[in-house]
Amino acid sequence: MAFQKAVKGTVLVGGGALATILGLSQFSHYRRKQVNLAYVEAAEYFSEPVNREPPSREAQILTLKNTPEFDILVIGGGATGSGCALDAVTRGLKTALVERDDFSSGTSSRSTKLIHGGVRYLQKAIMKLDIEQYRMVKEALHERANLLEIAPHLSSPLPIMLPIYKWWQLPYYWVGIKLYDLVAGSNCLKSSYVLSKSRALEHFPMLQKDKLVGAIVYYDGQHNDARMNLAIALTAARYGAATANYMEVVNLLKKTDPQTGKEHVSGARCKDVLTGQEFDVRAKCVINATGPFTDSVRKMDDKNAAAICQPSAGVHIVMPGYYSPESMGLLDPATSDGRVIFFLPWQKMTIAGTTDTPTDITQHPIPSEEDINFILNEVRNYLSCDVEVRRGDVLAAWSGIRPLVTDPKSEDTQSISRNHVVDISESGLITIAGGKWTTYRSMAEDTVNAAIKIHNLKAGPSRTVGLFLQGGKDWSPTLYIRLVQDYGLESEVAQHLAATYGDKAFEVAKMASVTGKRWPIVGVRLVSEFPYIEAEVKYGIKEYACTAVDMISRRTRLAFLNVQAAEEALPRIVELMGRELNWDDHKKKEELETAKKFLYYEMGYKSRSEQLTDRSEISLLPSDIDRYKKRFHKFDADQKGFITTVDVQRVLESINVQMDENTLHEILNEVDLNKNGQVELNEFLQLMSAIQKGRVSGSRLAILMKTAEENLDRRVPIPVDRSCGGL
Repeated sequence: MAFQKAVKGTVLVGGGALATILGLSQFSHYRRKQVNLAYVEAAEYFSEPVNREPPSREAQILTLKNTPEFDILVIGGGATGSGCALDAVTRGLKTALVERDDFSSGTSSRSTKLIHGGVRYLQKAIMKLDIEQYRMVKEALHERANLLEIAPHLSSPLPIMLPIYKWWQLPYYWVGIKLYDLVAGSNCLKSSYVLSKSRALEHFPMLQKDKLVGAIVYYDGQHNDARMNLAIALTAARYGAATANYMEVVNLLKKTDPQTGKEHVSGARCKDVLTGQEFDVRAKCVINATGPFTDSVRKMDDKNAAAICQPSAGVHIVMPGYYSPESMGLLDPATSDGRVIFFLPWQKMTIAGTTDTPTDITQHPIPSEEDINFILNEVRNYLSCDVEVRRGDVLAAWSGIRPLVTDPKSEDTQSISRNHVVDISESGLITIAGGKWTTYRSMAEDTVNAAIKIHNLKAGPSRTVGLFLQGGKDWSPTLYIRLVQDYGLESEVAQHLAATYGDKAFEVAKMASVTGKRWPIVGVRLVSEFPYIEAEVKYGIKEYACTAVDMISRRTRLAFLNVQAAEEALPRIVELMGRELNWDDHKKKEELETAKKFLYYEMGYKSRSEQLTDRSEISLLPSDIDRYKKRFHKFDADQKGFITTVDVQRVLESINVQMDENTLHEILNEVDLNKNGQVELNEFLQLMSAIQKGRVSGSRLAILMKTAEENLDRRVPIPVDRSCGGL
């Protein structure tokens, strides 16, 4: 038995792409009517979730063990897998979901953070008269509108600027962007518009002004991807799905049909990664939604199955917020190698990416220095020469593996499918592969439709259009004001909680610790420059966080925003989690080391350390060397050739400045390359050379020593906070 289906998009009547586009007004009316009907159906049909709160992980595992047979077992807890579980359970199907790692631990948390239809796909659709591409864009734009509706706390429209540097490009891109608005129809977020050169620079003052003609601004959606994925999984759990992270599929179970003699997939042997315990989970239908790991599950079913996944690595970097306006993104439509680069504000920082290079499949992708520098060079091309784009301003970097797929039923097995593919094996394993974040819901709908058809399951149509995700139903833009007034939280913290948890923010606020200050009354921060508070660690455990990595990367987004800040917050996070989860000292140490390894390799800390090593060259003018030596010797009064925390403390006391000893150790450790507890003159000169080259920025030791030198006689307090310094 075999069943294969490409993305259905929206059914259109008529000829080619141009004929379809010409009939947009009628089609938009049809779609508006269709969407309204879907929302009415949702409002009338849905009952309330069966659980007010998601059951604990332990309770979910008991359900997995004790249920004789599920209707559907989903393997994979990314956006698509979680979407499949939510689609299935809201149709009344008995549903289970297992994930080998954490929810959204793979590609779904490492995206560009956009909810978009794909401007470049529409361009290809028109240029090549490709109706399939057009349908894909149309479907994505519908899904964009739905996602903004069902999770308003986690998503919002974002204006994106397309700078124009040649006059002929202005009408060319304007027509394309206007078609993008037209294809969206009633789902258009806001109408695109043209800006003059002066107006473009008002909106984006960092922009390269030489030869700038003007700009076009269009709108797409932006979201907090890992939190969105988690909201989908938590909503599925509240509706009754048995969901468990850190639950690995060891092998697939099969049984023989007595009538046909054929084997059919009937479940999976699962292993609890945290305890090592194994048990069987039986199901009428098994869905493989494992993204880049699609083929590994397909080969569990059939060891001779042809590989269909062609993985591609996409690297992103995060830079300080001052690199971009707070509410305006930038699109580079044609980079030096023909790729597209986005430059976007996100979580008060600036995100830039992505690359697109073939890669090996791994659970732990690492951003390469080559890709980081490629992105930085492209950013330099579009920013004013007044803005020095420094390698040292890279606060975090990550690589996500995009699971491009070939259609296993296509005659041309080398061609990559632009859409998602639903494939059913001879033994009934359903695989959903390819696609994009924005269309996760429609991908899930297609997959569950196939499951119902092939396995004769009794269920109605999909009900996820208009279904609010956890936290979205009672959220409002002013919800944070109630958090400030009712609980005494800082405004910034309250805004963050409302934008992260939606109407569940009140539950986090109730857990917040008293600060002991006049203001804020509650809400102890994990790290000074980010609004994450200790209560989120406790609440994160209720959201199935099991490890410190879960907490710094997906419950909070610290690791994706600033790896140094994440590392600073780790000891306290581990302490709080250990208290809630009864970790002993050995377990706490293990969690700390694992999280630091994650930051070092997967979040760009390794690249940071390579910017300043004991092999780093000292490229300074003789006059600079003399100046820095004099500064160093103000601390090294005994001419030892190195300084320690004692030396720094002595200078600080002479100017009446008090500093915590642990903070001093942290500051020196950032520059202590050979880790011998002291900073030698050569290490200090290497640091100053790296700062001059822009490879390192915001070094607290460099700032402290410079300020001390300038203010020894004036007794001015010395700032030691990070100054947006990066990797």
